[in-house]
Amino acid sequence: MQATQTAAPARSGGDRARGAIYGLFIGDALAMPVHWYYNRQSLLRDHGRVTDYRAPLPHHPDSILWRSHYRAANARGEILHDQAPYWGRRHVHYHQFLQAGENTLNLKLARQLLASLYRNGAYRPRDYLRRYIDFMTTPGRHRDTYIEECHRNFFDNYARGRPPEKCGRDEKHIGGLAGIVPVLAFYWDRPERAREAALEHLALTHPGPRMTTAANLVTDILLALMVGGSLRHVILEQIDTQRSPLVGHPFRKWLDRSDQTVVGRYLSTACYVEQAVPAVVYLALKYHAEPEEMLIVNTNLGGDNAGRGAILGALAGAAGGLAAFPPRWIRGLAEPLPEPPPAAN
Repeated sequence: MQATQTAAPARSGGDRARGAIYGLFIGDALAMPVHWYYNRQSLLRDHGRVTDYRAPLPHHPDSILWRSHYRAANARGEILHDQAPYWGRRHVHYHQFLQAGENTLNLKLARQLLASLYRNGAYRPRDYLRRYIDFMTTPGRHRDTYIEECHRNFFDNYARGRPPEKCGRDEKHIGGLAGIVPVLAFYWDRPERAREAALEHLALTHPGPRMTTAANLVTDILLALMVGGSLRHVILEQIDTQRSPLVGHPFRKWLDRSDQTVVGRYLSTACYVEQAVPAVVYLALKYHAEPEEMLIVNTNLGGDNAGRGAILGALAGAAGGLAAFPPRWIRGLAEPLPEPPPAAN
């Protein structure tokens, strides 16, 4: 594979951290309109090859909203609000009311986390939980139709009287990893604190050994990138040392295969971290020098492309800073990102 672009080694850690944050939101927003398309022919028929932000269609051929259920135990657990009538109906797009460049719910919550970090100058889990609960239980705070299982589980426990810090249930979905990126970027120059705070945050909504294993791998990679590592070198170092069970695949051999074969046949396109994180590793290695193509390929592979895309975007941004992304993607984000005060870190 011919490398056409390399990360600029002179970029500062701060720029790489900022790139990781922007990449997180870019990768999710690009994939949003074709999120959870498991039939690639349907994706191509409905959208063509997606290369830029676009609004979703109201019809989604692979939607499982018709068999998704949530009933609040009481008012404390009410989180569906005006989206409730769409649950139980066939072919409803998960993100039907979002506009081009807008982010899915998990990334909207990452914005809440960024605001908390910048406001407090540190990670404060109680402050985030307060923001999280307010955001989810106040009607009109977002227009996303689908609410993932982790949030339904959290608010079911919360409604039944558990303390907020104990409301998470054992999890396995890559979407939960988006929440650790703002924390890691905030503490990029304090790696021990970065890991500690990231894992603490993850456990609020995504506890369990599978998520911890996945988060530790993503943390290792991101922190190495933000202090100056190259994406290819950092990924290969993880593969060679085999410190994580998630890198025990023949990634080098797969580089000569089609992406549809690797992410579709060898690895599932689904959201479970045992498959989704290795898919991220594969795509990051193959397209390490082409971050724009990396995110476009991921988007058009379908499945949980938004979950994968958020982490891939963070990796690309941590490696190359904001320069990793086309200006149209940076400008096109529908909602502005919170900006840190001058002395936030």
